Amino acid sequence: MTAPSLPRSAGILLHPTSLPGPFGVGDLGPITYRWIETLAAMKQTWWQILPLGPTGDSDSPYQSFSAFASDIKLLSPELLEQDGLVSRSLWATKHFQEDRVDYPSVVAFKTDLIRTAWQSFQSGRASQLKQEFEAYANKESHWLHDYALFMAIRASLGGKPLTEWPKDLLLRQPTALESAQKEFTGAIGMHKFGQFLFDRQWEALRKFAANRGIKIIGDASIFVAADSADVWANSDLFLLNADRKPTVVAGVPPDYFSEDGQHWGNPIYDWKRMGETNYQWWCSRISRQLAQVDLIRLDHFRGFCQAWHIPASEKTARNGKWVDGPGIKLFERLREVLQKLPIIAEDLGLITQDVNELRDRLGLPGMRVLQFALEGPPNLHWPHNYVPNCICYTGTHDNDTAKGWYNSLNDKDRNYLALTIGRGIGDPSWDLIRLAWTSVAVLAVAPLQDVLSLGNEARMNKPGVAEGNWRWRFRLDQFRPDLISRLGDLTTLYNRAPSGK
Repeated sequence: MTAPSLPRSAGILLHPTSLPGPFGVGDLGPITYRWIETLAAMKQTWWQILPLGPTGDSDSPYQSFSAFASDIKLLSPELLEQDGLVSRSLWATKHFQEDRVDYPSVVAFKTDLIRTAWQSFQSGRASQLKQEFEAYANKESHWLHDYALFMAIRASLGGKPLTEWPKDLLLRQPTALESAQKEFTGAIGMHKFGQFLFDRQWEALRKFAANRGIKIIGDASIFVAADSADVWANSDLFLLNADRKPTVVAGVPPDYFSEDGQHWGNPIYDWKRMGETNYQWWCSRISRQLAQVDLIRLDHFRGFCQAWHIPASEKTARNGKWVDGPGIKLFERLREVLQKLPIIAEDLGLITQDVNELRDRLGLPGMRVLQFALEGPPNLHWPHNYVPNCICYTGTHDNDTAKGWYNSLNDKDRNYLALTIGRGIGDPSWDLIRLAWTSVAVLAVAPLQDVLSLGNEARMNKPGVAEGNWRWRFRLDQFRPDLISRLGDLTTLYNRAPSGK
Protein backbone atom coordinates (compact mmCIF):
# COMPACT_ATOMS: atom_id res chain seq x y z
CA MET A 1 0.00 0.00 0.00
CA THR A 2 1.37 3.39 -1.01
CA ALA A 3 1.65 5.99 1.76
CA PRO A 4 -0.14 9.29 1.06
CA SER A 5 2.06 12.21 0.05
CA LEU A 6 -0.62 14.76 0.96
CA PRO A 7 -1.74 15.92 4.41
CA ARG A 8 -5.14 14.81 5.67
CA SER A 9 -7.33 17.64 4.44
CA ALA A 10 -10.53 18.70 2.69
CA GLY A 11 -11.66 20.86 -0.18
CA ILE A 12 -14.49 22.17 -2.34
CA LEU A 13 -15.04 21.59 -6.06
CA LEU A 14 -16.23 24.73 -7.84
CA HIS A 15 -15.25 25.93 -11.30
CA PRO A 16 -14.64 29.71 -11.51
CA THR A 17 -17.43 30.10 -14.09
CA SER A 18 -19.91 29.08 -11.34
CA LEU A 19 -19.00 31.95 -9.03
CA PRO A 20 -21.54 34.77 -8.66
CA GLY A 21 -21.00 38.26 -9.98
CA PRO A 22 -22.52 40.93 -12.22
CA PHE A 23 -20.95 39.96 -15.56
CA GLY A 24 -22.79 36.79 -16.56
CA VAL A 25 -20.02 34.39 -15.56
CA GLY A 26 -17.70 33.99 -12.60
CA ASP A 27 -14.37 35.77 -13.02
CA LEU A 28 -11.10 36.46 -11.22
CA GLY A 29 -12.28 39.66 -9.57
CA PRO A 30 -13.37 40.72 -6.06
CA ILE A 31 -15.97 37.99 -5.47
CA THR A 32 -13.37 35.29 -6.12
CA TYR A 33 -11.18 36.84 -3.45
CA ARG A 34 -14.18 36.60 -1.13
CA TRP A 35 -14.53 32.96 -2.12
CA ILE A 36 -10.92 32.29 -1.13
CA GLU A 37 -11.54 33.90 2.25
CA THR A 38 -14.69 31.80 2.66
CA LEU A 39 -12.74 28.61 1.94
CA ALA A 40 -10.24 29.58 4.63
CA ALA A 41 -13.07 30.36 7.07
CA MET A 42 -14.52 26.90 6.38
CA LYS A 43 -11.08 25.47 7.26
CA GLN A 44 -10.60 24.01 3.82
CA THR A 45 -7.17 23.40 2.31
CA TRP A 46 -8.10 22.88 -1.33
CA TRP A 47 -10.09 24.63 -4.04
CA GLN A 48 -10.63 22.22 -6.93
CA ILE A 49 -11.46 23.59 -10.38
CA LEU A 50 -12.01 22.22 -13.89
CA PRO A 51 -9.64 22.89 -16.82
CA LEU A 52 -8.94 26.60 -17.35
CA GLY A 53 -8.54 26.47 -21.13
CA PRO A 54 -10.54 28.56 -23.63
CA THR A 55 -13.73 26.65 -24.40
CA GLY A 56 -15.05 25.93 -27.87
CA ASP A 57 -18.56 25.79 -29.27
CA SER A 58 -19.72 23.15 -26.74
CA ASP A 59 -18.69 25.39 -23.81
CA SER A 60 -16.97 22.34 -22.29
CA PRO A 61 -13.71 22.94 -20.43
CA TYR A 62 -12.72 19.47 -21.68
CA GLN A 63 -12.92 20.63 -25.32
CA SER A 64 -10.53 23.56 -25.42
CA PHE A 65 -8.83 25.49 -28.19
CA SER A 66 -5.54 24.96 -26.37
CA ALA A 67 -3.97 22.82 -23.65
CA PHE A 68 -1.71 25.79 -22.76
CA ALA A 69 -3.92 28.88 -23.05
CA SER A 70 -6.49 30.11 -20.52
CA ASP A 71 -10.06 31.31 -20.86
CA ILE A 72 -10.36 35.09 -21.21
CA LYS A 73 -14.06 34.80 -20.27
CA LEU A 74 -12.72 34.62 -16.71
CA LEU A 75 -10.99 38.00 -16.91
CA SER A 76 -12.29 40.48 -14.34
CA PRO A 77 -13.58 43.74 -15.87
CA GLU A 78 -13.11 45.44 -12.50
CA LEU A 79 -9.42 44.54 -12.35
CA LEU A 80 -8.92 45.68 -15.95
CA GLU A 81 -10.51 48.98 -14.96
CA GLN A 82 -8.04 49.27 -12.06
CA ASP A 83 -5.22 48.82 -14.59
CA GLY A 84 -6.58 51.72 -16.62
CA LEU A 85 -7.40 49.52 -19.61
CA VAL A 86 -11.20 49.77 -19.73
CA SER A 87 -13.99 52.00 -18.46
CA ARG A 88 -17.07 50.83 -16.59
CA SER A 89 -19.16 52.49 -19.31
CA LEU A 90 -18.60 49.21 -21.19
CA TRP A 91 -20.92 47.41 -18.79
CA ALA A 92 -22.93 50.15 -17.08
CA THR A 93 -26.12 49.32 -19.01
CA LYS A 94 -25.59 45.56 -19.42
CA HIS A 95 -27.58 42.97 -17.53
CA PHE A 96 -26.78 39.27 -17.34
CA GLN A 97 -28.42 36.15 -15.89
CA GLU A 98 -27.50 35.50 -12.27
CA ASP A 99 -27.77 31.72 -11.92
CA ARG A 100 -26.92 30.47 -15.42
CA VAL A 101 -24.14 31.32 -17.87
CA ASP A 102 -25.57 32.59 -21.14
CA TYR A 103 -22.44 31.85 -23.14
CA PRO A 104 -23.25 33.80 -26.35
CA SER A 105 -23.82 37.06 -24.46
CA VAL A 106 -20.82 36.48 -22.18
CA VAL A 107 -18.50 35.68 -25.10
CA ALA A 108 -19.63 38.83 -26.94
CA PHE A 109 -19.05 40.99 -23.87
CA LYS A 110 -15.66 39.54 -22.91
CA THR A 111 -14.44 39.69 -26.53
CA ASP A 112 -15.35 43.38 -26.64
CA LEU A 113 -13.65 43.81 -23.27
CA ILE A 114 -10.31 42.36 -24.36
CA ARG A 115 -10.46 44.24 -27.68
CA THR A 116 -10.94 47.51 -25.81
CA ALA A 117 -8.15 46.66 -23.36
CA TRP A 118 -5.78 45.90 -26.25
CA GLN A 119 -6.64 49.13 -28.02
CA SER A 120 -6.06 51.08 -24.81
CA PHE A 121 -2.72 49.39 -24.31
CA GLN A 122 -1.65 50.12 -27.89
CA SER A 123 -2.60 53.77 -27.48
CA GLY A 124 -0.20 54.10 -24.55
CA ARG A 125 -2.52 53.65 -21.59
CA ALA A 126 -1.30 51.31 -18.83
CA SER A 127 2.25 51.82 -20.11
CA GLN A 128 3.48 50.28 -16.83
CA LEU A 129 2.51 46.89 -18.31
CA LYS A 130 4.59 47.20 -21.49
CA GLN A 131 7.82 45.67 -20.22
CA GLU A 132 5.98 42.98 -18.28
CA PHE A 133 3.93 42.00 -21.35
CA GLU A 134 6.98 41.78 -23.59
CA ALA A 135 8.78 39.57 -21.07
CA TYR A 136 5.70 37.34 -20.80
CA ALA A 137 5.33 36.96 -24.58
CA ASN A 138 8.98 35.99 -24.87
CA LYS A 139 8.83 33.51 -21.96
CA GLU A 140 5.70 31.75 -23.26
CA SER A 141 6.57 31.95 -26.95
CA HIS A 142 6.80 28.15 -27.34
CA TRP A 143 2.99 27.96 -27.34
CA LEU A 144 1.68 31.53 -27.28
CA HIS A 145 2.37 32.59 -30.85
CA ASP A 146 0.83 29.48 -32.43
CA TYR A 147 -2.23 29.86 -30.21
CA ALA A 148 -2.68 33.55 -31.03
CA LEU A 149 -2.22 32.92 -34.76
CA PHE A 150 -4.66 29.99 -34.63
CA MET A 151 -7.33 32.11 -32.93
CA ALA A 152 -6.79 35.04 -35.31
CA ILE A 153 -7.09 32.85 -38.41
CA ARG A 154 -10.10 31.02 -37.00
CA ALA A 155 -11.91 34.31 -36.32
CA SER A 156 -11.11 35.58 -39.82
CA LEU A 157 -12.77 32.44 -41.24
CA GLY A 158 -15.96 33.02 -39.26
CA GLY A 159 -15.15 30.42 -36.63
CA LYS A 160 -14.72 27.50 -39.02
CA PRO A 161 -13.16 24.44 -37.37
CA LEU A 162 -9.62 23.50 -38.28
CA THR A 163 -10.55 20.78 -40.76
CA GLU A 164 -12.48 23.33 -42.88
CA TRP A 165 -9.60 25.78 -43.22
CA PRO A 166 -7.98 26.51 -46.60
CA LYS A 167 -5.46 23.77 -47.26
CA ASP A 168 -2.39 26.01 -47.28
CA LEU A 169 -3.23 27.31 -43.79
CA LEU A 170 -4.35 23.91 -42.52
CA LEU A 171 -1.03 22.38 -43.58
CA ARG A 172 0.94 25.38 -42.27
CA GLN A 173 2.63 26.14 -45.56
CA PRO A 174 5.30 28.81 -44.85
CA THR A 175 4.06 31.39 -47.36
CA ALA A 176 0.49 31.10 -46.05
CA LEU A 177 1.64 31.48 -42.44
CA GLU A 178 3.80 34.49 -43.29
CA SER A 179 0.91 36.15 -45.07
CA ALA A 180 -1.50 35.46 -42.17
CA GLN A 181 0.96 36.83 -39.63
CA LYS A 182 1.19 40.10 -41.55
CA GLU A 183 -2.56 40.36 -42.14
CA PHE A 184 -3.57 39.57 -38.56
CA THR A 185 -0.81 41.31 -36.62
CA GLY A 186 -3.28 43.24 -34.47
CA ALA A 187 -5.47 40.24 -33.66
CA ILE A 188 -2.41 38.12 -32.83
CA GLY A 189 -1.22 40.79 -30.42
CA MET A 190 -4.67 41.00 -28.84
CA HIS A 191 -4.80 37.25 -28.16
CA LYS A 192 -1.31 37.31 -26.66
CA PHE A 193 -2.31 40.27 -24.50
CA GLY A 194 -5.41 38.44 -23.31
CA GLN A 195 -3.31 35.53 -22.12
CA PHE A 196 -0.92 37.89 -20.40
CA LEU A 197 -3.78 39.59 -18.57
CA PHE A 198 -5.27 36.26 -17.50
CA ASP A 199 -1.99 34.98 -16.10
CA ARG A 200 -1.44 38.28 -14.33
CA GLN A 201 -4.87 38.17 -12.67
CA TRP A 202 -4.56 34.46 -11.89
CA GLU A 203 -1.09 34.80 -10.37
CA ALA A 204 -2.31 37.54 -8.04
CA LEU A 205 -5.31 35.44 -7.01
CA ARG A 206 -3.19 32.36 -6.42
CA LYS A 207 -0.75 34.33 -4.28
CA PHE A 208 -3.69 35.66 -2.25
CA ALA A 209 -4.94 32.08 -1.81
CA ALA A 210 -1.53 30.77 -0.78
CA ASN A 211 -1.24 33.48 1.86
CA ARG A 212 -4.49 32.18 3.36
CA GLY A 213 -3.47 28.54 3.25
CA ILE A 214 -5.58 27.66 0.21
CA LYS A 215 -4.10 25.42 -2.47
CA ILE A 216 -5.60 24.82 -5.91
CA ILE A 217 -6.30 21.51 -7.63
CA GLY A 218 -6.35 21.93 -11.39
CA ASP A 219 -7.60 19.53 -14.02
CA ALA A 220 -5.90 18.24 -17.16
CA SER A 221 -7.92 16.44 -19.77
CA ILE A 222 -5.84 13.63 -21.23
CA PHE A 223 -6.87 14.53 -24.79
CA VAL A 224 -7.11 17.84 -26.66
CA ALA A 225 -9.81 19.03 -29.04
CA ALA A 226 -9.55 18.30 -32.76
CA ASP A 227 -10.22 21.99 -33.35
CA SER A 228 -7.25 23.29 -31.38
CA ALA A 229 -3.95 25.09 -31.73
CA ASP A 230 -2.27 21.98 -30.30
CA VAL A 231 -3.36 19.76 -33.20
CA TRP A 232 -2.66 22.48 -35.76
CA ALA A 233 0.86 23.24 -34.52
CA ASN A 234 1.83 19.64 -33.63
CA SER A 235 -0.01 17.48 -36.16
CA ASP A 236 2.77 14.88 -36.21
CA LEU A 237 1.97 14.03 -32.58
CA PHE A 238 -1.57 12.82 -33.37
CA LEU A 239 -3.15 9.99 -35.37
CA LEU A 240 -4.38 12.04 -38.34
CA ASN A 241 -4.76 11.51 -42.06
CA ALA A 242 -3.26 13.72 -44.79
CA ASP A 243 -6.14 16.22 -44.42
CA ARG A 244 -5.42 16.57 -40.67
CA LYS A 245 -8.60 14.71 -39.78
CA PRO A 246 -8.45 12.09 -37.01
CA THR A 247 -8.34 8.47 -38.14
CA VAL A 248 -9.57 7.41 -34.70
CA VAL A 249 -11.13 9.39 -31.88
CA ALA A 250 -11.26 9.00 -28.12
CA GLY A 251 -14.05 7.99 -25.77
CA VAL A 252 -15.08 5.16 -23.49
CA PRO A 253 -17.31 2.13 -24.12
CA PRO A 254 -20.80 1.85 -22.58
CA ASP A 255 -20.66 2.45 -18.82
CA TYR A 256 -22.49 3.85 -15.79
CA PHE A 257 -23.05 7.19 -17.53
CA SER A 258 -24.17 6.10 -21.01
CA GLU A 259 -25.43 2.93 -22.68
CA ASP A 260 -23.81 4.05 -25.95
CA GLY A 261 -20.56 4.90 -24.21
CA GLN A 262 -19.04 8.35 -24.49
CA HIS A 263 -17.93 9.54 -27.92
CA TRP A 264 -15.63 12.45 -27.12
CA GLY A 265 -14.35 13.00 -30.65
CA ASN A 266 -10.84 14.00 -29.55
CA PRO A 267 -7.91 12.91 -31.72
CA ILE A 268 -5.61 10.36 -30.12
CA TYR A 269 -1.87 10.80 -29.64
CA ASP A 270 0.73 9.05 -31.73
CA TRP A 271 2.55 7.77 -28.65
CA LYS A 272 5.38 6.31 -30.73
CA ARG A 273 6.13 9.76 -32.12
CA MET A 274 5.68 11.30 -28.66
CA GLY A 275 8.29 8.91 -27.31
CA GLU A 276 10.73 9.87 -30.09
CA THR A 277 10.53 13.49 -28.87
CA ASN A 278 11.13 12.36 -25.26
CA TYR A 279 7.56 13.47 -24.47
CA GLN A 280 8.53 17.12 -24.78
CA TRP A 281 4.98 18.31 -25.50
CA TRP A 282 3.66 16.63 -22.35
CA CYS A 283 6.51 17.96 -20.24
CA SER A 284 5.78 21.49 -21.46
CA ARG A 285 2.06 21.08 -20.90
CA ILE A 286 2.28 19.79 -17.33
CA SER A 287 4.98 22.33 -16.43
CA ARG A 288 2.72 25.10 -17.70
CA GLN A 289 -0.22 23.87 -15.62
CA LEU A 290 1.86 23.50 -12.48
CA ALA A 291 2.75 27.17 -12.83
CA GLN A 292 -0.98 27.82 -12.23
CA VAL A 293 -2.01 25.16 -9.68
CA ASP A 294 -0.58 23.06 -6.85
CA LEU A 295 -1.96 19.66 -7.82
CA ILE A 296 -3.39 18.27 -11.07
CA ARG A 297 -6.26 15.84 -11.45
CA LEU A 298 -5.22 13.91 -14.54
CA ASP A 299 -8.42 13.01 -16.33
CA HIS A 300 -8.97 9.51 -17.77
CA PHE A 301 -5.83 8.03 -16.25
CA ARG A 302 -6.74 4.69 -17.81
CA GLY A 303 -5.95 6.18 -21.23
CA PHE A 304 -2.25 6.18 -20.42
CA CYS A 305 -2.37 2.39 -20.16
CA GLN A 306 -4.94 1.79 -22.87
CA ALA A 307 -7.26 4.18 -24.73
CA TRP A 308 -10.56 3.35 -26.43
CA HIS A 309 -9.92 3.94 -30.14
CA ILE A 310 -13.17 4.64 -32.02
CA PRO A 311 -13.01 4.71 -35.84
CA ALA A 312 -13.61 8.33 -36.88
CA SER A 313 -16.64 7.31 -38.97
CA GLU A 314 -18.55 5.94 -35.96
CA LYS A 315 -21.30 8.06 -34.39
CA THR A 316 -21.29 6.34 -30.97
CA ALA A 317 -18.60 4.80 -28.80
CA ARG A 318 -20.00 1.26 -29.00
CA ASN A 319 -17.58 0.08 -31.67
CA GLY A 320 -13.96 0.56 -30.74
CA LYS A 321 -10.98 -1.22 -29.27
CA TRP A 322 -8.50 -0.74 -26.44
CA VAL A 323 -5.02 0.23 -27.67
CA ASP A 324 -1.90 0.49 -25.52
CA GLY A 325 -0.68 3.92 -24.37
CA PRO A 326 2.73 5.02 -23.10
CA GLY A 327 2.41 3.51 -19.63
CA ILE A 328 5.12 4.34 -17.13
CA LYS A 329 7.58 5.76 -19.69
CA LEU A 330 5.71 9.08 -19.90
CA PHE A 331 5.55 9.48 -16.13
CA GLU A 332 9.17 8.59 -15.61
CA ARG A 333 10.05 11.37 -18.03
CA LEU A 334 7.70 13.80 -16.29
CA ARG A 335 9.23 12.99 -12.92
CA GLU A 336 12.70 13.48 -14.36
CA VAL A 337 11.76 16.96 -15.62
CA LEU A 338 9.52 18.07 -12.71
CA GLN A 339 11.37 16.28 -9.87
CA LYS A 340 7.92 15.30 -8.56
CA LEU A 341 4.49 14.10 -9.69
CA PRO A 342 1.81 16.26 -8.01
CA ILE A 343 -0.97 14.35 -9.74
CA ILE A 344 -4.31 12.77 -8.83
CA ALA A 345 -5.09 9.78 -11.04
CA GLU A 346 -8.70 9.91 -12.24
CA ASP A 347 -9.20 6.15 -12.17
CA LEU A 348 -12.98 5.93 -12.48
CA GLY A 349 -14.96 3.70 -14.80
CA LEU A 350 -13.88 0.30 -16.05
CA ILE A 351 -10.41 -0.03 -14.51
CA THR A 352 -8.10 -2.95 -15.20
CA GLN A 353 -5.31 -4.26 -13.02
CA ASP A 354 -2.57 -2.63 -15.11
CA VAL A 355 -4.09 0.79 -14.35
CA ASN A 356 -4.04 0.10 -10.61
CA GLU A 357 -0.47 -1.13 -10.84
CA LEU A 358 0.67 1.98 -12.73
CA ARG A 359 -1.08 4.29 -10.26
CA ASP A 360 0.42 2.51 -7.25
CA ARG A 361 3.87 2.21 -8.74
CA LEU A 362 3.86 5.98 -9.25
CA GLY A 363 2.46 6.56 -5.74
CA LEU A 364 -0.48 8.59 -7.06
CA PRO A 365 -3.75 8.91 -5.15
CA GLY A 366 -6.78 7.59 -7.00
CA MET A 367 -10.42 8.69 -6.78
CA ARG A 368 -13.41 7.28 -4.93
CA VAL A 369 -16.96 8.59 -5.42
CA LEU A 370 -19.67 7.87 -2.87
CA GLN A 371 -22.42 7.97 -5.49
CA PHE A 372 -20.87 4.88 -7.11
CA ALA A 373 -21.03 2.79 -3.95
CA LEU A 374 -24.38 1.01 -3.95
CA GLU A 375 -23.40 -2.42 -5.26
CA GLY A 376 -22.70 -4.12 -1.93
CA PRO A 377 -19.82 -4.59 0.52
CA PRO A 378 -16.98 -5.32 -1.99
CA ASN A 379 -17.53 -2.01 -3.81
CA LEU A 380 -14.30 0.02 -3.85
CA HIS A 381 -16.21 3.28 -3.49
CA TRP A 382 -17.52 2.56 0.01
CA PRO A 383 -15.30 4.13 2.71
CA HIS A 384 -14.79 0.83 4.55
CA ASN A 385 -12.81 -0.34 1.49
CA TYR A 386 -10.61 2.74 1.10
CA VAL A 387 -6.87 2.94 1.35
CA PRO A 388 -5.53 6.22 2.77
CA ASN A 389 -3.88 7.28 -0.50
CA CYS A 390 -7.09 8.23 -2.29
CA ILE A 391 -9.38 11.22 -2.76
CA CYS A 392 -13.00 10.76 -1.67
CA TYR A 393 -15.70 12.76 -3.46
CA THR A 394 -19.37 12.98 -2.65
CA GLY A 395 -19.75 13.46 -6.41
CA THR A 396 -17.86 14.94 -9.36
CA HIS A 397 -18.72 17.47 -12.05
CA ASP A 398 -20.12 14.55 -14.11
CA ASN A 399 -22.48 13.38 -11.35
CA ASP A 400 -25.85 14.70 -10.32
CA THR A 401 -25.78 16.61 -7.04
CA ALA A 402 -26.02 14.44 -3.91
CA LYS A 403 -29.61 15.58 -3.35
CA GLY A 404 -30.57 14.99 -6.97
CA TRP A 405 -28.90 11.58 -6.90
CA TYR A 406 -30.62 10.55 -3.68
CA ASN A 407 -34.02 11.64 -4.97
CA SER A 408 -33.54 9.34 -7.98
CA LEU A 409 -32.77 6.22 -5.88
CA ASN A 410 -35.26 3.41 -5.36
CA ASP A 411 -36.26 2.31 -1.87
CA LYS A 412 -33.80 -0.59 -1.86
CA ASP A 413 -30.82 1.69 -2.52
CA ARG A 414 -32.03 4.29 -0.01
CA ASN A 415 -32.34 1.60 2.66
CA TYR A 416 -28.89 0.25 1.85
CA LEU A 417 -27.39 3.73 2.12
CA ALA A 418 -29.06 4.26 5.51
CA LEU A 419 -27.90 0.82 6.68
CA THR A 420 -24.31 1.55 5.69
CA ILE A 421 -24.28 4.97 7.34
CA GLY A 422 -25.95 3.51 10.42
CA ARG A 423 -28.94 5.82 10.65
CA GLY A 424 -31.77 7.29 8.61
CA ILE A 425 -30.95 9.80 5.89
CA GLY A 426 -31.81 13.38 6.83
CA ASP A 427 -30.11 15.76 4.42
CA PRO A 428 -28.46 13.43 1.86
CA SER A 429 -25.96 16.10 0.83
CA TRP A 430 -24.56 16.58 4.32
CA ASP A 431 -24.84 12.88 5.16
CA LEU A 432 -22.52 12.16 2.23
CA ILE A 433 -20.20 15.03 3.20
CA ARG A 434 -19.91 13.61 6.72
CA LEU A 435 -19.29 10.14 5.29
CA ALA A 436 -16.50 11.47 3.06
CA TRP A 437 -14.95 13.56 5.83
CA THR A 438 -14.92 10.60 8.26
CA SER A 439 -13.18 8.30 5.79
CA VAL A 440 -9.49 7.36 5.83
CA ALA A 441 -9.06 9.04 2.41
CA VAL A 442 -6.24 11.54 2.68
CA LEU A 443 -8.38 14.19 0.97
CA ALA A 444 -12.17 14.60 1.00
CA VAL A 445 -13.86 16.85 -1.56
CA ALA A 446 -17.46 17.96 -2.06
CA PRO A 447 -18.89 20.04 -4.90
CA LEU A 448 -20.26 23.32 -3.59
CA GLN A 449 -23.71 22.20 -4.76
CA ASP A 450 -23.65 19.57 -2.02
CA VAL A 451 -22.57 22.05 0.65
CA LEU A 452 -25.57 24.13 -0.43
CA SER A 453 -27.86 21.03 -0.49
CA LEU A 454 -29.00 21.82 -4.03
CA GLY A 455 -30.94 19.46 -6.31
CA ASN A 456 -30.44 18.43 -9.91
CA GLU A 457 -31.20 21.93 -11.14
CA ALA A 458 -27.61 22.69 -10.07
CA ARG A 459 -25.98 19.80 -11.94
CA MET A 460 -22.86 20.93 -13.83
CA ASN A 461 -22.62 18.30 -16.55
CA LYS A 462 -24.55 15.32 -17.88
CA PRO A 463 -22.17 13.10 -19.89
CA GLY A 464 -23.46 12.12 -23.30
CA VAL A 465 -25.81 15.13 -23.45
CA ALA A 466 -24.48 17.84 -25.76
CA GLU A 467 -26.58 20.84 -24.71
CA GLY A 468 -27.19 22.72 -21.47
CA ASN A 469 -24.04 21.80 -19.56
CA TRP A 470 -21.43 23.91 -17.75
CA ARG A 471 -23.88 26.75 -17.08
CA TRP A 472 -24.65 26.51 -13.37
CA ARG A 473 -23.78 29.41 -11.10
CA PHE A 474 -24.60 29.90 -7.45
CA ARG A 475 -26.21 33.05 -6.08
CA LEU A 476 -24.89 34.77 -2.99
CA ASP A 477 -28.29 34.43 -1.30
CA GLN A 478 -27.92 30.61 -1.53
CA PHE A 479 -24.84 30.65 0.70
CA ARG A 480 -26.10 30.92 4.28
CA PRO A 481 -23.54 32.14 6.85
CA ASP A 482 -24.16 29.12 9.11
CA LEU A 483 -22.71 26.83 6.42
CA ILE A 484 -19.27 28.29 7.07
CA SER A 485 -19.17 27.26 10.72
CA ARG A 486 -20.95 23.97 10.00
CA LEU A 487 -18.36 22.81 7.48
CA GLY A 488 -15.50 24.27 9.51
CA ASP A 489 -16.62 22.35 12.61
CA LEU A 490 -16.98 19.11 10.65
CA THR A 491 -13.55 19.59 9.09
CA THR A 492 -11.99 20.14 12.51
CA LEU A 493 -13.84 17.22 14.07
CA TYR A 494 -12.51 14.75 11.50
CA ASN A 495 -8.97 16.10 11.63
CA ARG A 496 -8.95 17.69 8.18
CA ALA A 497 -8.42 21.31 9.19
CA PRO A 498 -5.06 22.96 8.35
CA SER A 499 -2.66 22.79 11.26
CA GLY A 500 -3.06 25.78 13.54
CA LYS A 501 -6.76 26.30 12.70
